Amino acid sequence: MLEAIAHQQLKNLLQKVQTDWPHHLTLSRLVARSLRRRDSTFITLQDCSQDQWWLGLMVPLCLESRETVLVLQDDLKSRLLKIELPRLRSAGFKLGCWEGLTPPPGDQIWLLNYSELIKVYKNGFLKSRQLIIPEADLLSSHLRNVMSFKITSENWEKLRRANPFNEELIIFFLQRMTQNIFQHPSTLLKKVRVCYEDISALQELLRDLPDVPSPWHLILDIEPDSWASWAELDHRVFNWDWCFKPIEPLKILNGLLSNQPSLLITRSGHNQLMEVELQSVNFIPNVGVTLSQPHINDPLFLYAPFRQPLPNTEIFADHLLDQSRRLILGRVGITIILLDDYQLRMKLTSQLAAEFGQRVDHQTTTPEENGVVSAGWDWWLHHHRQLPLPEQLIIALLPLPSLESPFIAARVEALKKEGRDWFRDYLLPEALSVIPDAVAPVRNNNGRLAILDGRLRARSWGEEFLSKLEPWTPLQRLLPN
Repeated sequence: MLEAIAHQQLKNLLQKVQTDWPHHLTLSRLVARSLRRRDSTFITLQDCSQDQWWLGLMVPLCLESRETVLVLQDDLKSRLLKIELPRLRSAGFKLGCWEGLTPPPGDQIWLLNYSELIKVYKNGFLKSRQLIIPEADLLSSHLRNVMSFKITSENWEKLRRANPFNEELIIFFLQRMTQNIFQHPSTLLKKVRVCYEDISALQELLRDLPDVPSPWHLILDIEPDSWASWAELDHRVFNWDWCFKPIEPLKILNGLLSNQPSLLITRSGHNQLMEVELQSVNFIPNVGVTLSQPHINDPLFLYAPFRQPLPNTEIFADHLLDQSRRLILGRVGITIILLDDYQLRMKLTSQLAAEFGQRVDHQTTTPEENGVVSAGWDWWLHHHRQLPLPEQLIIALLPLPSLESPFIAARVEALKKEGRDWFRDYLLPEALSVIPDAVAPVRNNNGRLAILDGRLRARSWGEEFLSKLEPWTPLQRLLPN
């Protein structure tokens, strides 16, 4: 059986490789089983770094790559071709890889990025091939990014030149949109949401034109209430770009996962939002397995006192400054402060810099030994591997998505129309999903976590954040080292 052969060959290989991850063999058997049975499988890897799952996935594929499609972002694809395949070849494994938008002529594995995946799917080339997606927790995000598009002032000029007999109609529509958009109050993000009715009006205009050049034809294919749309403003030149992003890309690509066997591997742990998205497109795996993380014996030191002010109170900014001073004072290692509110973050950063000097910096990967780095959540999640392990992590605000973002507002509105609890079905799961990865560096350094957001203790859902942090032990007061 394929499972037994993959197990034995990987076992022999692991005797030559130093690794402390306990699930290599289990993962290889699960992957081999899915390849042999050609079924749909969902595998969750808890607390697995990006380089640990490769062997368990690739060894079975070296033995059975017939009718398989491996979907990877360009960075992971580069790692596969430059690191993983040479490592396997040196151990005696061989794997044929095919790239491009047409199916492979033989039994090679078909390598696709997410943009290529969409094109291949729309051309009907996937058919009954088995999809293998190692970053399934980012599937919707990657699809959303490659499906997004933007209309610029140059595109308006191109449309006008292509339709000289309808030039006045096009100019009138553009001027009306520009006037309406710049009447909105300016925001820090310099983004103004565009309503569905404006998209429908644009579609009506485009249908009456004899020539619709790229990328305008994309607008004709969308359902307005399934897409988020907003204008990015440039007040200096009185100009704007019209941005489009799908709200639920898996629904738009109906059948992508349900029309062929799919092997999904996720590293996000329990992700309620992802489960709902998969259920909405009728992806029902034949096998669902969670490979749990090793038990963590050392608890995280957590400073989160009761009766802290809420973020919408007048004293919250002073509270952040006072507590941050106390937490930073006397620390000899790196401190990270996480705060998505840009204005509040820059104010706090400048206030701390006035007291602690050059130790304090904003979103830098080269801090001093006892440096203080203030950052947004996304920046930290993308760059924390480039920094030394922090001694302390201060969460000034919990990572709940902001409704000031036009895309977030559009997703919330879509959930409201479905009668769903938009906070517990979307905002809360999104926030909870980033906690383990964000906190892992300070946990690995046996450091200290401080949460200064009063909602952690004042709201019932704060318990879900505390549960995500397990195991932890409370610090009732701040003491010198």
